[in-house]
Amino acid sequence: MKPKILVVDDEESIREFLNIMLKKEGYEISLAEDGEQAKELLKNKSFHMVISDLQMPNVTGMELLEHVKANYPETTFMMITAFGSTENAVEAMKLGAYDYLTKPFKIDEVRILINNALKAKSLERENKQLKRELGVSNSFQNIIGNSDAMHQIFHLIERVSQSPTNVLVTGESGTGKEVVAKAIHYNGPIKEKPFVTVNCGAIPENLMESEMFGHKKGSFTGAVADKVGLFEAADEGTLFLDEVGELPLNIQVKLLRAIQERIIRKVGATEDQKVNVRIIAATNRDLQSMVNEGSFREDLFYRLNVININTPALRERTDDIPLLAKHFLKKYSERMGKGIGAISDEAMEILKSYNYPGNVRELENIIERTVALEAGGSILPESLPPLVSVSRKGASERRLASAHEIEITDDGVDLDKILGQIEKELIVKAIHHTDGVKKKAAKLLGITFRSMRYRVDKYGLGSSEEDED
Repeated sequence: MKPKILVVDDEESIREFLNIMLKKEGYEISLAEDGEQAKELLKNKSFHMVISDLQMPNVTGMELLEHVKANYPETTFMMITAFGSTENAVEAMKLGAYDYLTKPFKIDEVRILINNALKAKSLERENKQLKRELGVSNSFQNIIGNSDAMHQIFHLIERVSQSPTNVLVTGESGTGKEVVAKAIHYNGPIKEKPFVTVNCGAIPENLMESEMFGHKKGSFTGAVADKVGLFEAADEGTLFLDEVGELPLNIQVKLLRAIQERIIRKVGATEDQKVNVRIIAATNRDLQSMVNEGSFREDLFYRLNVININTPALRERTDDIPLLAKHFLKKYSERMGKGIGAISDEAMEILKSYNYPGNVRELENIIERTVALEAGGSILPESLPPLVSVSRKGASERRLASAHEIEITDDGVDLDKILGQIEKELIVKAIHHTDGVKKKAAKLLGITFRSMRYRVDKYGLGSSEEDED
């Protein structure tokens, strides 16, 4: 869903400039000539953000800010002010504005401030939602499982959540490492404090230090404003370092210092800043082997690995598959407004016997896809995607979830269909193996990225646009 932004300014040239620029950034834009018109638009449509001029006739920007904060508290407010009028802008921030834009605009500054504001509000909503979902202390209802392996996980979460000890959560992709990290945070004494997530593999190396520790305005090209780093944002709370094994060595040194000494220094700053952050890290890589190879610092590894929680692969807890499948069925049936209330015994047996290279995340995707396409009141074997479904030919029934030996009977086989299913299975496995990076998956399969995009579209495996460099 595109973020919706309402731009309010009595100058047509300003409205049109922001309209054109922000639409290019992928936002859905509405325009208002003054505060009164903005109020009317707000009555009939919800917005993620309002960007308003400070000086306007009839209803000023400050009055509009007070109206938005009183009636639409979930909407982020950004003030526009002329150069040299920062006192009014600071007053607006005291009243609840996220930040301000200064005329004349600098495109990069506008882009960065709006993006940061929307990210911050999204994180705030996520935290509130998690608090609602988790409810009372010692509640693990968002972690589904009744197997012995999961009971051990519950026991560990209950114990470690009460202490500030650093935790390393390990396991394959899709096993729920972030869910475990959130359960630790929201069941502990700092549950009301921030829970901040960073995917260490998704941030370019040249931006990593700035993202982690923040920067001062003007400290490097593009630093158009002071930036709060993730450590500062997580102060007194939890910083979740997802895919920590992807951190470059130079950042590992700075991270170690921040953990050991509980101080950070922003890029371009001259003084240190104290922080008190609980670290939960996660990885699907073997950090001990990386230490032996010299690609991960041994001292950082031991700082992070005070307590280890290993999330088991779904194939190691197949007894939990029915519980998970029914949970996801209820979730997506309600979300899509469908009355699908059951999974047939035969369909459930197929789900239980599948290998799930993508673990719980893959099972959830399978159920979501099945619910979206199902027209009946229950999930049947033929409702399941080709990767896990039963293929019938004549009187014989064969599962084609694995590309192993296939018998040719008197009924014959559909070669194109079989080869297509095998090809699709291998593509899915390659994408899972590379954590969704399709360029790397294509390389593993010995095909071009263009060919990979064609097959992703052909088999409906998600967006063919590559969003990873």
